Amino acid sequence: MENNRGKCILIYEDNQEILILCKTILTRKHYRVETRLRCENVINDIDSVQPDLVLMDLWIPEIGGEKAVSLIKGNPATRDIPVLLFSANADIKEICKRTNANGYLEKPFDLKTFIATIEEYIK
Repeated sequence: MENNRGKCILIYEDNQEILILCKTILTRKHYRVETRLRCENVINDIDSVQPDLVLMDLWIPEIGGEKAVSLIKGNPATRDIPVLLFSANADIKEICKRTNANGYLEKPFDLKTFIATIEEYIK
């Protein structure tokens, strides 16, 4: 279970408390965690961070998570990186399909579900 060293997760979340919570949980699981409060430079961010997984909040400035995921999945250089949507939006399952995201995490989430979902999708 501790073979997560070197695996990087890029989190897009504009809520500072949620961001800190997620980073703390994942760091304790030995992931390298990068965070962003905005997503308008999503392709450049991914290019510089080289994440193994992207966790994308739907309601994030400037362009929003839905548009950001569409950009990731529409770009040949980034489309194979697993992306999980992360939201309290009641339509998250439909948005996941529409954007071609790999999966989703509903907020609020419990710790077990959060970790299990991350581990399911990270390469």
